Amino acid sequence: MAESRCPDTRWAWVEVSRAAIRHNTREYKKRLARGVKLMCVVKADAYGHGAAVCAPLMAASGADAFAVATVREGIALREAEVSKPILVLSQPPATAIPDLLAYDLMPSVYTTEFALAYGEYAAAGGRQGAYHLALDTGMTRIGVPWAEAVEFRRAVDFHSGLVCAGTFTHFATADVPGDWDWELQRSHFDEAVAALRDAGFDPGLVHCDNTPSVVLHKDTHYDMVRVGIGLYGLHPCEPSRDHIDLEPAMAVRARVTRCGWPPVGTGVSYGMTWRVTTSSVQVATIPIGYADGYGRILSNRAEVLCRGRRHRQVGNVCMDQCMFAVEVNQVRQYRPCGPVEEGDLVTLMGVDGDEEITAEELAELSGTINYEVVCDFGLRLEKVYV
Repeated sequence: MAESRCPDTRWAWVEVSRAAIRHNTREYKKRLARGVKLMCVVKADAYGHGAAVCAPLMAASGADAFAVATVREGIALREAEVSKPILVLSQPPATAIPDLLAYDLMPSVYTTEFALAYGEYAAAGGRQGAYHLALDTGMTRIGVPWAEAVEFRRAVDFHSGLVCAGTFTHFATADVPGDWDWELQRSHFDEAVAALRDAGFDPGLVHCDNTPSVVLHKDTHYDMVRVGIGLYGLHPCEPSRDHIDLEPAMAVRARVTRCGWPPVGTGVSYGMTWRVTTSSVQVATIPIGYADGYGRILSNRAEVLCRGRRHRQVGNVCMDQCMFAVEVNQVRQYRPCGPVEEGDLVTLMGVDGDEEITAEELAELSGTINYEVVCDFGLRLEKVYV
């Protein structure tokens, strides 16, 4: 592993590979038929990777549009000079309508009250408010019930201030090959879109595929697909690994701030849940903790990498720091300095030599999914782009 850069003010950071972001975007783009658009999901600050940097890389690598979760996220993209279409993947409060139009953001719409208020404000400014119609086909989260799609369009389409730019749904079980619920959702969505067309309504861009669907269900690419976690090099499910080559874009690194040789029996961290059991153990501290996304649930369970070797994290993870133990039975010649010194590079997620700690490994230890792992790391840690 090449020597890693780090911020000037703290020895803990997230490292993001620009090359990996470009590679992953191209991998998804090349799986689409000519004319099928790629919408890149960059919500939650690009899943912790930094939307203002990642979105332009994706745009240069084939992205046709972007999706965010909130109006504020959309505004941040516009302020980063992202000019491609941006869809807000939920219906915001009506108080956000002025910002939607000011920053050219398309909301997802599923209530007539919001749609008409949006249309009124747009028409008052001599404009049309573009939106995507969200349909609930079985996930029971957001959207107009799929069987009421035509009724909804009849209730709002009279308004000159509105234009439906797309119609979509979201699959709950696209990551399970052959799943019956996925088949049912797809059937409901297809019926709703067909009903809209039969009634004379233009559905706009039709899209339903999320990250796993793009590689597992190629017959539902339709006009556009929405890719999220895969853009950052993480697989949404095990079956997708056999279909697409992805490169993890995020690594989490730190440097040792203190190391020492505590006497046998010495406790480590709050609650002293781990104690030194032998004189051949060195304990090192790094400045990263649960406020940085390295969850307290990892205490005494996770491992870190230093000098190409795995070392056990010990003691309860603190808010801003944690410790790890270095077993030096086979390297006594290093004592008293030990194999770890202040300033040594530590990898909490990523590659060091022949060893790797993945987001999936941390997710399994934490009882969660890789999505949450990378999002959490992106909350406070400074990002370094390589």
